Amino acid sequence: MGKLIEGVWYDQWYDTKQSKGRFQREDAGFRDHISDDANAPFPAESGRYHLYVSLACPWAHRALIFRELKGLTDHIDITVVCPDMLQHGWVFGMPEPLYGLTKLHQLYTKAKPDYSGRVTVPVLWDKQTETIVSNESADIIRMFNSAFNEITGNHDDFYPQHLREQIDEWNAFIYPNVNNGVYRCGFATTQEAYEDAYDDLFAALDKIERHLATHRYLVGGQITEADWRLFTTLIRFDAVYFGHFKCNARRIQDYPNLREYTKELYQYGKVAQTTDFYHIKRHYYFSHTMINPTQVVPKGPQLDLSSPHQREQQVQTSL
Repeated sequence: MGKLIEGVWYDQWYDTKQSKGRFQREDAGFRDHISDDANAPFPAESGRYHLYVSLACPWAHRALIFRELKGLTDHIDITVVCPDMLQHGWVFGMPEPLYGLTKLHQLYTKAKPDYSGRVTVPVLWDKQTETIVSNESADIIRMFNSAFNEITGNHDDFYPQHLREQIDEWNAFIYPNVNNGVYRCGFATTQEAYEDAYDDLFAALDKIERHLATHRYLVGGQITEADWRLFTTLIRFDAVYFGHFKCNARRIQDYPNLREYTKELYQYGKVAQTTDFYHIKRHYYFSHTMINPTQVVPKGPQLDLSSPHQREQQVQTSL
Protein backbone atom coordinates (compact mmCIF):
# COMPACT_ATOMS: atom_id res chain seq x y z
CA MET A 1 0.00 0.00 0.00
CA GLY A 2 1.48 3.29 -1.09
CA LYS A 3 0.37 6.83 -0.40
CA LEU A 4 -0.13 10.21 -2.00
CA ILE A 5 2.11 13.09 -0.97
CA GLU A 6 0.87 16.43 -2.30
CA GLY A 7 -0.92 14.62 -5.10
CA VAL A 8 2.00 12.43 -6.17
CA TRP A 9 1.81 8.65 -5.74
CA TYR A 10 4.62 6.85 -3.91
CA ASP A 11 4.93 3.11 -3.40
CA GLN A 12 5.63 3.54 0.30
CA TRP A 13 4.76 1.13 3.09
CA TYR A 14 4.09 2.10 6.68
CA ASP A 15 7.17 3.36 8.54
CA THR A 16 7.27 1.68 11.94
CA LYS A 17 10.76 2.84 12.92
CA GLN A 18 9.47 5.84 14.86
CA SER A 19 6.85 3.76 16.70
CA LYS A 20 9.15 0.97 17.95
CA GLY A 21 7.77 -1.52 15.47
CA ARG A 22 4.12 -0.73 16.18
CA PHE A 23 1.65 -0.37 13.32
CA GLN A 24 -0.21 2.94 13.52
CA ARG A 25 -3.14 3.47 11.19
CA GLU A 26 -3.60 6.92 9.68
CA ASP A 27 -6.90 8.77 10.04
CA ALA A 28 -9.28 9.06 7.11
CA GLY A 29 -8.82 12.19 5.00
CA PHE A 30 -12.44 12.85 3.98
CA ARG A 31 -15.12 13.14 6.67
CA ASP A 32 -18.18 14.86 5.18
CA HIS A 33 -21.70 13.48 5.61
CA ILE A 34 -24.80 12.73 3.61
CA SER A 35 -27.88 14.17 5.28
CA ASP A 36 -31.63 13.67 4.97
CA ASP A 37 -31.86 17.49 4.84
CA ALA A 38 -32.52 18.47 1.22
CA ASN A 39 -30.60 21.72 1.75
CA ALA A 40 -27.44 20.04 3.07
CA PRO A 41 -24.23 20.08 0.99
CA PHE A 42 -24.63 16.32 0.45
CA PRO A 43 -28.37 15.53 0.54
CA ALA A 44 -29.67 11.98 0.35
CA GLU A 45 -30.66 11.35 -3.27
CA SER A 46 -31.17 8.14 -5.18
CA GLY A 47 -28.48 7.55 -7.81
CA ARG A 48 -26.28 10.47 -6.78
CA TYR A 49 -23.59 8.54 -4.89
CA HIS A 50 -21.16 5.81 -5.91
CA LEU A 51 -19.38 3.44 -3.53
CA TYR A 52 -15.88 2.11 -4.26
CA VAL A 53 -15.04 -1.02 -2.29
CA SER A 54 -12.72 -3.97 -1.98
CA LEU A 55 -14.34 -7.32 -1.23
CA ALA A 56 -11.21 -8.19 0.75
CA CYS A 57 -11.21 -5.20 3.08
CA PRO A 58 -13.11 -5.48 6.39
CA TRP A 59 -13.74 -1.72 6.49
CA ALA A 60 -15.29 -1.76 3.01
CA HIS A 61 -17.23 -4.90 3.92
CA ARG A 62 -19.03 -2.93 6.62
CA ALA A 63 -20.30 -0.51 4.01
CA LEU A 64 -21.38 -3.32 1.67
CA ILE A 65 -23.32 -4.99 4.48
CA PHE A 66 -25.18 -1.79 5.37
CA ARG A 67 -25.90 -1.12 1.70
CA GLU A 68 -27.62 -4.51 1.57
CA LEU A 69 -29.36 -4.37 4.94
CA LYS A 70 -30.75 -0.89 4.37
CA GLY A 71 -32.11 -1.54 0.88
CA LEU A 72 -29.66 0.78 -0.88
CA THR A 73 -28.54 -1.50 -3.71
CA ASP A 74 -30.86 0.25 -6.21
CA HIS A 75 -29.85 3.70 -5.00
CA ILE A 76 -26.06 3.56 -4.55
CA ASP A 77 -24.08 1.75 -7.23
CA ILE A 78 -20.65 0.24 -6.59
CA THR A 79 -17.28 -0.45 -8.16
CA VAL A 80 -15.10 -3.25 -6.81
CA VAL A 81 -11.31 -2.93 -6.96
CA CYS A 82 -8.99 -5.85 -7.71
CA PRO A 83 -7.92 -7.97 -4.75
CA ASP A 84 -4.24 -7.48 -5.65
CA MET A 85 -2.81 -4.34 -4.03
CA LEU A 86 0.79 -3.94 -5.19
CA GLN A 87 2.97 -1.02 -6.33
CA HIS A 88 0.03 1.08 -7.53
CA GLY A 89 -2.18 0.40 -4.50
CA TRP A 90 -5.81 -0.41 -5.15
CA VAL A 91 -6.46 -0.73 -8.88
CA PHE A 92 -9.43 -1.51 -11.12
CA GLY A 93 -9.58 -4.65 -13.24
CA MET A 94 -11.10 -2.53 -16.00
CA PRO A 95 -11.49 1.25 -16.16
CA GLU A 96 -14.03 2.32 -13.55
CA PRO A 97 -17.39 3.47 -14.96
CA LEU A 98 -17.50 7.16 -14.07
CA TYR A 99 -14.22 8.51 -15.42
CA GLY A 100 -12.34 5.58 -16.90
CA LEU A 101 -9.73 5.62 -14.14
CA THR A 102 -7.49 2.60 -13.64
CA LYS A 103 -6.14 3.34 -10.14
CA LEU A 104 -7.98 4.38 -7.01
CA HIS A 105 -5.43 7.05 -6.15
CA GLN A 106 -6.50 8.88 -9.33
CA LEU A 107 -9.96 9.29 -7.81
CA TYR A 108 -8.43 10.84 -4.69
CA THR A 109 -6.50 13.42 -6.69
CA LYS A 110 -9.60 14.15 -8.78
CA ALA A 111 -11.29 15.11 -5.54
CA LYS A 112 -8.24 16.94 -4.15
CA PRO A 113 -5.27 17.39 -6.51
CA ASP A 114 -2.79 18.02 -3.67
CA TYR A 115 -4.09 15.25 -1.42
CA SER A 116 -1.63 13.71 1.03
CA GLY A 117 -2.41 10.45 2.80
CA ARG A 118 -3.22 6.79 2.36
CA VAL A 119 -5.57 5.71 -0.42
CA THR A 120 -8.08 3.43 1.25
CA VAL A 121 -11.50 1.87 0.74
CA PRO A 122 -14.39 2.33 1.10
CA VAL A 123 -14.81 5.58 -0.79
CA LEU A 124 -18.21 7.25 -1.01
CA TRP A 125 -18.23 9.50 -4.09
CA ASP A 126 -20.64 12.29 -5.00
CA LYS A 127 -21.23 12.26 -8.77
CA GLN A 128 -22.79 15.71 -8.75
CA THR A 129 -19.99 17.67 -7.10
CA GLU A 130 -17.37 15.14 -8.22
CA THR A 131 -15.70 14.73 -4.89
CA ILE A 132 -15.25 12.24 -2.07
CA VAL A 133 -17.86 12.56 0.64
CA SER A 134 -16.10 10.16 3.00
CA ASN A 135 -13.48 7.44 3.13
CA GLU A 136 -14.22 6.61 6.77
CA SER A 137 -16.24 3.40 7.05
CA ALA A 138 -17.56 4.23 10.52
CA ASP A 139 -19.17 7.39 9.13
CA ILE A 140 -20.42 5.74 5.94
CA ILE A 141 -22.34 3.02 7.76
CA ARG A 142 -24.00 5.65 9.98
CA MET A 143 -25.11 7.54 6.85
CA PHE A 144 -26.44 4.35 5.29
CA ASN A 145 -28.21 3.48 8.54
CA SER A 146 -30.47 6.53 8.56
CA ALA A 147 -29.92 9.19 5.87
CA PHE A 148 -31.79 7.36 3.08
CA ASN A 149 -34.71 6.02 5.13
CA GLU A 150 -37.33 8.22 3.47
CA ILE A 151 -36.10 7.17 0.03
CA THR A 152 -35.97 3.43 0.71
CA GLY A 153 -38.77 3.14 3.25
CA ASN A 154 -36.38 0.97 5.27
CA HIS A 155 -36.36 2.17 8.88
CA ASP A 156 -34.36 -0.70 10.39
CA ASP A 157 -32.09 0.96 12.92
CA PHE A 158 -28.72 -0.57 13.78
CA TYR A 159 -27.76 2.46 15.91
CA PRO A 160 -30.89 3.05 18.02
CA GLN A 161 -30.87 6.06 20.32
CA HIS A 162 -31.43 4.10 23.54
CA LEU A 163 -28.45 1.80 22.86
CA ARG A 164 -25.95 4.28 21.47
CA GLU A 165 -23.86 4.65 24.62
CA GLN A 166 -23.38 0.88 24.89
CA ILE A 167 -22.72 0.51 21.16
CA ASP A 168 -20.08 3.24 21.33
CA GLU A 169 -18.45 1.55 24.31
CA TRP A 170 -18.19 -1.76 22.46
CA ASN A 171 -16.89 -0.04 19.33
CA ALA A 172 -14.25 1.76 21.38
CA PHE A 173 -13.13 -1.57 22.86
CA ILE A 174 -13.30 -3.71 19.72
CA TYR A 175 -11.65 -1.33 17.27
CA PRO A 176 -8.14 -1.09 18.83
CA ASN A 177 -8.03 -4.61 20.20
CA VAL A 178 -9.76 -6.67 17.49
CA ASN A 179 -10.52 -4.77 14.26
CA ASN A 180 -7.18 -3.00 14.22
CA GLY A 181 -5.66 -5.49 16.64
CA VAL A 182 -5.15 -8.11 13.95
CA TYR A 183 -3.30 -5.52 11.85
CA ARG A 184 -1.24 -4.50 14.86
CA CYS A 185 -0.13 -8.14 15.02
CA GLY A 186 0.40 -8.67 11.31
CA PHE A 187 2.19 -5.42 10.54
CA ALA A 188 4.33 -5.26 13.69
CA THR A 189 8.05 -5.18 12.97
CA THR A 190 9.39 -5.94 16.44
CA GLN A 191 8.74 -8.89 18.73
CA GLU A 192 7.60 -6.64 21.57
CA ALA A 193 5.09 -4.77 19.41
CA TYR A 194 3.71 -8.02 18.04
CA GLU A 195 3.35 -9.69 21.43
CA ASP A 196 1.64 -6.65 22.96
CA ALA A 197 -0.91 -6.61 20.13
CA TYR A 198 -1.33 -10.39 20.31
CA ASP A 199 -2.05 -10.30 24.03
CA ASP A 200 -4.55 -7.45 23.60
CA LEU A 201 -6.30 -9.29 20.77
CA PHE A 202 -6.85 -12.57 22.56
CA ALA A 203 -7.76 -10.92 25.85
CA ALA A 204 -10.45 -9.07 23.91
CA LEU A 205 -11.71 -12.17 22.11
CA ASP A 206 -11.84 -14.06 25.40
CA LYS A 207 -13.90 -11.22 26.93
CA ILE A 208 -16.33 -11.19 24.00
CA GLU A 209 -16.65 -14.98 24.17
CA ARG A 210 -17.65 -14.74 27.83
CA HIS A 211 -20.15 -11.97 27.09
CA LEU A 212 -21.75 -13.96 24.27
CA ALA A 213 -22.32 -16.89 26.63
CA THR A 214 -25.19 -14.95 28.21
CA HIS A 215 -26.02 -12.37 25.50
CA ARG A 216 -27.15 -13.30 22.00
CA TYR A 217 -25.62 -10.11 20.58
CA LEU A 218 -23.28 -7.48 21.93
CA VAL A 219 -25.93 -4.93 22.93
CA GLY A 220 -29.57 -4.95 23.89
CA GLY A 221 -30.64 -8.34 22.62
CA GLN A 222 -30.67 -7.17 19.01
CA ILE A 223 -28.20 -6.91 16.14
CA THR A 224 -26.58 -3.48 16.09
CA GLU A 225 -23.79 -1.64 14.39
CA ALA A 226 -21.37 -3.03 17.00
CA ASP A 227 -22.06 -6.58 15.83
CA TRP A 228 -21.45 -5.76 12.16
CA ARG A 229 -18.23 -3.92 12.94
CA LEU A 230 -16.98 -6.99 14.82
CA PHE A 231 -18.29 -9.47 12.24
CA THR A 232 -16.11 -8.29 9.35
CA THR A 233 -13.00 -9.13 11.38
CA LEU A 234 -14.34 -12.43 12.69
CA ILE A 235 -15.29 -13.71 9.24
CA ARG A 236 -11.71 -13.17 8.02
CA PHE A 237 -9.98 -14.46 11.12
CA ASP A 238 -9.55 -18.17 10.45
CA ALA A 239 -8.94 -17.69 6.71
CA VAL A 240 -6.21 -15.05 6.96
CA TYR A 241 -5.50 -13.49 10.34
CA PHE A 242 -4.81 -16.75 12.17
CA GLY A 243 -1.94 -17.73 9.87
CA HIS A 244 -0.96 -14.73 7.77
CA PHE A 245 -1.02 -12.22 10.65
CA LYS A 246 0.30 -14.74 13.24
CA CYS A 247 -2.88 -14.47 15.35
CA ASN A 248 -2.59 -18.13 16.17
CA ALA A 249 -3.50 -18.65 19.82
CA ARG A 250 -6.99 -19.80 18.88
CA ARG A 251 -9.22 -19.81 15.83
CA ILE A 252 -12.74 -18.42 15.90
CA GLN A 253 -13.78 -22.05 15.34
CA ASP A 254 -12.26 -22.82 18.74
CA TYR A 255 -14.57 -20.36 20.53
CA PRO A 256 -18.02 -21.99 20.80
CA ASN A 257 -19.97 -18.76 21.23
CA LEU A 258 -18.01 -16.64 18.78
CA ARG A 259 -18.19 -19.43 16.20
CA GLU A 260 -21.98 -19.72 16.30
CA TYR A 261 -22.41 -15.93 16.57
CA THR A 262 -20.31 -15.48 13.42
CA LYS A 263 -22.41 -18.10 11.63
CA GLU A 264 -25.63 -16.37 12.63
CA LEU A 265 -24.48 -13.01 11.31
CA TYR A 266 -23.14 -14.60 8.12
CA GLN A 267 -26.55 -16.17 7.51
CA TYR A 268 -28.47 -12.94 8.24
CA GLY A 269 -30.25 -11.46 5.22
CA LYS A 270 -27.94 -11.28 2.21
CA VAL A 271 -24.76 -10.84 4.24
CA ALA A 272 -23.26 -14.08 2.89
CA GLN A 273 -23.48 -12.59 -0.62
CA THR A 274 -21.25 -9.70 0.45
CA THR A 275 -18.53 -12.10 1.65
CA ASP A 276 -15.98 -13.25 -0.92
CA PHE A 277 -13.28 -15.58 0.37
CA TYR A 278 -11.42 -15.64 -2.93
CA HIS A 279 -10.88 -11.87 -2.75
CA ILE A 280 -10.12 -12.05 0.97
CA LYS A 281 -7.40 -14.71 0.74
CA ARG A 282 -6.00 -13.49 -2.57
CA HIS A 283 -5.59 -9.93 -1.29
CA TYR A 284 -3.85 -10.67 1.97
CA TYR A 285 -1.56 -13.48 0.89
CA PHE A 286 -0.71 -12.07 -2.54
CA SER A 287 -0.44 -8.36 -1.73
CA HIS A 288 1.55 -8.41 1.51
CA THR A 289 4.87 -9.50 0.07
CA MET A 290 6.74 -8.26 3.14
CA ILE A 291 4.91 -11.00 5.08
CA ASN A 292 4.44 -13.63 2.35
CA PRO A 293 7.16 -13.07 -0.29
CA THR A 294 6.25 -16.20 -2.26
CA GLN A 295 2.70 -14.89 -2.79
CA VAL A 296 1.39 -18.44 -2.49
CA VAL A 297 -2.30 -18.39 -1.49
CA PRO A 298 -3.42 -21.29 0.73
CA LYS A 299 -6.25 -23.55 -0.41
CA GLY A 300 -7.84 -23.83 3.05
CA PRO A 301 -9.29 -23.66 5.52
CA GLN A 302 -12.64 -25.33 5.02
CA LEU A 303 -15.15 -23.24 6.97
CA ASP A 304 -18.60 -24.42 8.02
CA LEU A 305 -20.63 -21.21 7.89
CA SER A 306 -23.92 -22.34 6.38
CA SER A 307 -25.02 -25.08 8.76
CA PRO A 308 -27.69 -24.07 11.32
CA HIS A 309 -26.24 -21.95 14.10
CA GLN A 310 -26.87 -22.70 17.77
CA ARG A 311 -27.00 -19.19 19.22
CA GLU A 312 -30.45 -19.35 20.78
CA GLN A 313 -29.73 -22.68 22.44
CA GLN A 314 -26.31 -21.52 23.67
CA VAL A 315 -27.68 -18.44 25.41
CA GLN A 316 -30.68 -20.27 26.92
CA THR A 317 -28.40 -22.99 28.28
CA SER A 318 -26.11 -20.43 29.92
CA LEU A 319 -28.88 -18.48 31.61
